[in-house]
Formats: sequence, structure tokens, C-alpha cells
Amino acid sequence: MTVRHVVMLRRLPDVVAEESVERDLTTRLAGLGTDVPGIERWRFAANEHHRPLCWDYLLDAELGDADCLAAYLDHPAHRELLPDLRAYFELAVVDYDPGRTRD
Repeated sequence: MTVRHVVMLRRLPDVVAEESVERDLTTRLAGLGTDVPGIERWRFAANEHHRPLCWDYLLDAELGDADCLAAYLDHPAHRELLPDLRAYFELAVVDYDPGRTRD
């Protein structure tokens, strides 16, 4: 069973935009796709159409199974990055099985 891990990020309303901080955080997040075993597909993209409804970034990943997702979440590189991301970005996360039928 493949697990899809989708994360949307947008700068927190009370955080002043800092290009160098944002570039560091997004570079580190994008790099996790090559650093963690069990990741089958990793796409990280910036929003290209600046509308109030849109979030700033999207991570769309596929992992081999629930154990791979758990290993990713517990990976030292992920654990180290998460507090830094949360200090700068609001996160919205959905994890799901793309093969499962929804009614």
C-alpha cells in the first residue's frame, strides 16, 4: 500500500518574510526527498499564482507504505527541520492511501 504525504506551507501571518531564511528552509525540505529511504516520489513546488487563497509551497510525496511514512517522520533530518519549518510556516498535512476508494 502506497502512502501519499501532502504538505502545504505558507508563511505565518506574524512572521516577517526573510528570503534567505525561506530559501534555507525550502532547500532543506526539498532535499529530504533524496535523504530518506522509502520515498518513491518527491515533488516540491512553489506557488506560481499569487492569490489570497493560495498557499506558498506544496510537498507531494509517495512513500512505499505506512512503515516508510513512519520512518520518514522519525528520520533525524525530518525531526531536525520540523521545528524550524513550524517557526516560519503554517503547515497543512494530509496522508492517505491513493488506491483506496472513497464513497
